[in-house]
Amino acid sequence: MATFQEHISSSTPVLVDFFATWCGPCKMMAPILDQLKDEVGEGLTILKVDVDKNPRAAQKYGVRGVPLLILFKEGKIVWKQSGVRQLEELKSIVSSHA
Repeated sequence: MATFQEHISSSTPVLVDFFATWCGPCKMMAPILDQLKDEVGEGLTILKVDVDKNPRAAQKYGVRGVPLLILFKEGKIVWKQSGVRQLEELKSIVSSHA
């Protein structure tokens, strides 16, 4: 299985969803991310990182609140935003970094 670092180093954009199981807004993001994956397909990888199970990753990327979405391209952060984001906004951001 690939490591987190291997995943985010991909030339395909990788959207990482830092979330918590107890977080209401995080639960609202789940179907939006599912729909985004359905529409974008192979042009995007989505990883979900539970901040309670992965505190070191959360600390490394400065997660202060959830949900926090970070878009990586070839290992570099190209976009970072907290809070619930809408599908059209996410599609636009992903396509601008494809």
